[in-house]
Amino acid sequence: MPASFASIKRDLDGHIGDGITVVAQAGRKRVTRRHGKLAETFHSVFVVDLDPTENSFERVSYSYVDLLTKSIELTFD
Repeated sequence: MPASFASIKRDLDGHIGDGITVVAQAGRKRVTRRHGKLAETFHSVFVVDLDPTENSFERVSYSYVDLLTKSIELTFD
């Protein structure tokens, strides 16, 4: 697992436009799964365009800190 924001961003930059599944801890024993495409990466966050048939909103952003603390997991399709 990458250890810095720069290395996480570099890894994600290579997957822009790819399908992605984000599994996030949503509280005690609750997990949310979201499917979409990796749209953009910024200095400290990345944006996922979600599948409109599965979600009530279009985009969601996550922080690189979420990856470092393992509160989310990413899988590329």
